[in-house]
Amino acid sequence: MSLALATLIHEWRRYTAAVVALAFSGLLILAQVGLFTGIVKGATATIERSRADIMILPAKMESLINSGGGALPARLQPQMYMHPEVVEVAAWDGDGGRWVNQPKDGKKPVTTYVQVNMVDTRPGAVTLPTDYPESVRVALLQPYAVAIDRSQLSRLGVKLGDTASLNGRTVRVAAVLTGYPDINNASVVMSRDTFRALGMLTKNGKTGPLMIRLKDPARAEVVRDQLNAQAKGAYRAWTREELREANEGALMKEQIIGIFLGFSVFLGFLIGVGITSQTLRGAILSSIKEFASLRALGVSMGALRLIVMELSIWVGIVGLAATGLLTFGIYLLASNGGLPMGFPIPWVVGVSILLVVISAASGLIALGILKKSQPADLLR
Repeated sequence: MSLALATLIHEWRRYTAAVVALAFSGLLILAQVGLFTGIVKGATATIERSRADIMILPAKMESLINSGGGALPARLQPQMYMHPEVVEVAAWDGDGGRWVNQPKDGKKPVTTYVQVNMVDTRPGAVTLPTDYPESVRVALLQPYAVAIDRSQLSRLGVKLGDTASLNGRTVRVAAVLTGYPDINNASVVMSRDTFRALGMLTKNGKTGPLMIRLKDPARAEVVRDQLNAQAKGAYRAWTREELREANEGALMKEQIIGIFLGFSVFLGFLIGVGITSQTLRGAILSSIKEFASLRALGVSMGALRLIVMELSIWVGIVGLAATGLLTFGIYLLASNGGLPMGFPIPWVVGVSILLVVISAASGLIALGILKKSQPADLLR
């Protein structure tokens, strides 16, 4: 065991403030990234958890985030079956409408705009999310039945079994979902038959994005390239994983989100360096006689500097571990509240590097205190 690590273990109380500062610096960034990514996951959960291997979007549409709609010519749907590996194609249609609940206690009705998502209720349908319980699928078979995520119930002023008005038609909350929140607009899910009965199916020869299921999901990238080669500018095929990454990237490119994350990185760096460097300086100053003793024994100043730098790196590693634990705790709390969170690998790696850089920079700042480790001071 190195001297630096032994020092950290033996005198851990002196370095607790530095570890906590690093942990919260990392948490400050990762919590926001997780929240913003969770917004995307909640809004696109129906697609990500479907049985689709490939999505067909308009040629110029780069993601599902702030895309302004994704209407395609309806004639494309039967054309997809011309590929020998395609076994099922279905349109993922969506719309919006005016929601008014029907309170029974005399309270003022909740009037708001809701996003309406559609699923096919046939067992194993390509648009039916894989995590829907059988009870939800059966409940949506009922005419004018809708399902709502539990995080949206109070927002819409309803509970299981209640009725409400959607675009002037009465619908009933027949099922409650988990893990399908929508931060922007509250959303409801219904069957294609109910969607059609409410007059929401896209008309004028247009349809929504297409979901495609393949014989062999492992060949999704190959089939994607083949479909794109024959598209002639009419559409663009995406694998589900590729579209997920594009959605996350599109959200992170939003100006206001970029400002938030940039400020968080800057603030986290300042807090981390400020507190960690001062903690290291204080810890080294309290052990200055030990460092002076090492110099008296012939240890060079360069070797002492290496000890301090190694110590700062170990502090960074412990702080990184603490960040992981705190972030996992936040993830559990969010999941318990029905809010999904996501932590893209590039961001996790970037924050890890940032914390190590902060600890190393703090070590460099603290090196100056070693000038006080003069062997002659031991005689005073």
